[in-house]
Amino acid sequence: MTELLMHPDHEGGRHTQNIALRSGQTRARAYIDRVWDSARATVGGAREIVSRQDAYEDLAALRDRIEVTAWRGERGRTALRALRAHLNFAEVAGGRLHTASERQTAEEAGISRQSLRNAYDTVLKPAGWLRRLRTGRGKEGSSWYLGDGPWNTTGSRVSRTQTTQFPPGPALEEWSTPETFVSGDIDSTVVSQLMSHDAFAHRALGSSALMIIGALHSRPAQTVCDLVATSSVSRATVYRTLHRLAKCALVQHTGETWTLAPQVLEGFGNSLFQAVTGVDQAPLRGWDAVARQYGTSGTAARRRAFHAAERAAYREALERRAEHRTRTVVIVREGRRVLVPALHAAEVPPAWHAPDGCVLDPATGRIVPDWRIATDGRLILITTADQRSYDELAAAHAEALSEWESVA
Repeated sequence: MTELLMHPDHEGGRHTQNIALRSGQTRARAYIDRVWDSARATVGGAREIVSRQDAYEDLAALRDRIEVTAWRGERGRTALRALRAHLNFAEVAGGRLHTASERQTAEEAGISRQSLRNAYDTVLKPAGWLRRLRTGRGKEGSSWYLGDGPWNTTGSRVSRTQTTQFPPGPALEEWSTPETFVSGDIDSTVVSQLMSHDAFAHRALGSSALMIIGALHSRPAQTVCDLVATSSVSRATVYRTLHRLAKCALVQHTGETWTLAPQVLEGFGNSLFQAVTGVDQAPLRGWDAVARQYGTSGTAARRRAFHAAERAAYREALERRAEHRTRTVVIVREGRRVLVPALHAAEVPPAWHAPDGCVLDPATGRIVPDWRIATDGRLILITTADQRSYDELAAAHAEALSEWESVA
């Protein structure tokens, strides 16, 4: 393999060959050894998937890893919604490899396409949660593969790990620990079931409400300090979100502890007291009433209608483009498939040929006086503005060709 990577004709070893040119053969071989050791460690530590049950267990382990990751900030919570949408598609596909379009994922996550692309570029792809293997074309979606995320989840490259709010006086001391902890504890099944609803749009309850509801469903009766740790939401945002949820009668508190209202999430998610996974049941509380209260009712329907119009326009453009293409002709010669070149726009079909290089009108069958056929089979337009006739042009061409051959 080393010889192949170092060979100049092997395209797969282009990076290794560049290292050899810049730093020498020793550095290039050391690079190959490092990559080889890393590949062996990755393959050796990977779990072998041999059955559908193994695939579901692998996805369940990935879901657990997602649920204990700290998704800090609005950007992180949006990324969680996008990642949970892809996990839903992977569960339907039966493995980490799945197919989904951007519009389909945005509808599933309840966010806009621009927010989805920002989540891809700033969180999910850099952190190793998601990889796009093939970009979709036409009516086919893109091929995606779910990863395990960063190996070290103690920090985030897109969120501040320490609060910007400090006590006003030195006597009160500064906070030495981050305001949101490095791990979380939420029920992502609840998040995936509710995130596409209009009640959790940007102008309504929002993603922070999803995180707090998921945390309270995973562990009931939490204080504000507990919710800061389990939901990865800052203290101020926790207070604001709890106030909004209490105003909608979705949560209730006894002293310093907060719990979900009775039967608010009947049949959703996995909690410590019940295990109900994959049950598609509407909540008993009226989420539509919450959406109407915040003026976001119909957001998902408008998004789906807009995406449907975009798909229709795109497919219509593809059909118009296909109409201008010439159908491919393939012949089989000596067992090999040979592509027949398409007719050039300026070439004359044989049915239009007439004696002495004249052109026949396909509609009338008469000779068109202003058109002639050149020696390469293409049309030449002869107009009154030309100073020379077709015979003179042909003679001049033959003379120029003779001169060129004599000089060569």
